[in-house]
Amino acid sequence: MIVTTMNDLPGYRIVVVNGLVRGVIVRSRSVLGNIGAGFQSLFGGDITIYTQLAEDARQHAYNRMVEQAGRMGANAIIAMRYDANEIMEGITEVLAYGTAVRVEPEC
Repeated sequence: MIVTTMNDLPGYRIVVVNGLVRGVIVRSRSVLGNIGAGFQSLFGGDITIYTQLAEDARQHAYNRMVEQAGRMGANAIIAMRYDANEIMEGITEVLAYGTAVRVEPEC
């Protein structure tokens, strides 16, 4: 699956627009993670526990989006974006979305 944030795909032509695809995940921080992050915040800098949680959530949402596009018969996703919202304290929704398309190499 080719995934790009661009609105087109150089070297390919779009032959079918399958439509909107999205992958969503809702994650919460664990009590132990909060304690570990609290210790890290005392020293400043990157709070690696939260960084890893954010990366994992984005990857999970991305994978769900790609799976949906594959089920629709697409072989590429264009205009891909991420969005995140805090639903409530400590609970975050991460959304990956884009347009599923079928592309062919330009001759």
